[in-house]
Parts: sequence; structure tokens; C-alpha cells
Amino acid sequence: MEWIDVCGVRVSAINIPLACDIIGSWIKERRKAYVCVAPVSTIVECQENKDYRQIVNGANMVTPDGMPLVWCGKWQGSKVINRTYGADLMLALCDISQKEGYRHYFYGGTDFALQNLETRLKERFPRLVVVGKYAPPFRELTAEEDEQFIAEINRLNPDILWVGLGSPKQDFWMVRHRESLNVPAMVAVGAAFDFLSGVKRQAPRWMQRSGLEWIFRLCCEPRRLWKRYLVGNTKFLYYFLCDCFKKSTAKT
Repeated sequence: MEWIDVCGVRVSAINIPLACDIIGSWIKERRKAYVCVAPVSTIVECQENKDYRQIVNGANMVTPDGMPLVWCGKWQGSKVINRTYGADLMLALCDISQKEGYRHYFYGGTDFALQNLETRLKERFPRLVVVGKYAPPFRELTAEEDEQFIAEINRLNPDILWVGLGSPKQDFWMVRHRESLNVPAMVAVGAAFDFLSGVKRQAPRWMQRSGLEWIFRLCCEPRRLWKRYLVGNTKFLYYFLCDCFKKSTAKT
């Protein structure tokens, strides 16, 4: 796998088919790998939280979830990089699973969202195998609850554990549980559960492809997302320009 550097964060130079192939190889090898789905907000968070940057840079795959990261990759010379959006990656792997028999588990979201998610996915992919799902309470699990959850996951033996807790919480969670869970691939997909279950609306494809999805989401949830997009996007531009200046200075 090739990597690009975006403000000191390693991002995989991949696309949906390539990501599916790599995850498929992990399943065959029974590895304990984890995937971070990285929009612009992840890059910003990594500049301000060294622990989080270490977790993202230690991931087996960091997908370019936002178009600015794709543009960065193409600018750095990658010919294969394309947007690898969490929801699209989930749909692609669910489709492949009908042939390969991959077993899925969903962790995160709400009971309502998870039930709708499973129903919709099975309508679209009739041979999809979902071995379980769990919407954790809005608090940290106790040590006993966590041990019970780990034992249950290992008993069900999923091939892919989808984690929808929101960033950066979901990424810290994967690292904390990677060794104790016998799962070949853990994939943190943010709001994909809500989008694919119909709880939240997705932006039109043309907005996703042109890098304007953030405007759609901001209009849908202005109170919750104004800081993430209006402040966060400005910070990303600042960090990116500083990084470009630093790299150009180092070359001279």
C-alpha cells in the first residue's frame, strides 16, 4: 500500500476496490488490523492531539474520506487515490461478502439505527451474514461489561467489526480493543450507520464528488456541525499551507 503525507498524517493512497482487496487479504490471513476513515476533521484533530495522531499513523489503513485529501494525494503524484468514503466502503464490502461469506458485526449508534441498518443492508444484499450488533450506552462500559462484550464478539467470530462511535472516540476504541478481539479487520466508519440506515440524509453524489458535501451536512445540522466545518476547514487550510511552506523550505 502506498501512503501520502498530509500535515504529518499518513493517509493511504487507495480507492474502494483496492481497499476491499486489502481488507480481504487481512481476513484470509486472520490479521488484527484496524482502519481509520479520515475526513479533513481527522487531519485537524491530529494536529492538536498527539495521542490521536499516533493512533491514526499506526493504523493499517487510513482512507481518504474527504475530497481535499484526494486532491492532496493527486498533487503528490498518486495515480490510484480516490475518495474512499466510509459508507461506500461498507456497501462495497457487504456486496463482496455475498460471494466471500464475510461475517459482519456492527458496534455503535442506536438500537433504532442498527435495526434499520441491518434491514436495509439485507434487502440490498440478501446473502449478507450479520452475526450481531450492539448499541453501547452513552457512557464508558464497566470493566465487567467490556469483558462480556469481548467474549461475545470472539464467540460470534466476525470477519469485519464495523465501529460507529464518531471520531476520535472510535479510533481510540479500536486500538484499546485490538489485541483482545479476535477480529481480522476493524473499520471505524463514523456516521455511516446513520446514513445507510436512513436516520440521516446523504448529500447528492455530485456534491460528494466536488468536495461540497460539508455544505450539505452543515445545512442539515448547523448547530452540531458549524464548528467542525467553519472553524475546522479554516484550520485545515492554515495547517496545510504551513506544511507546504515547511516542506518547500526543507527542499531548498
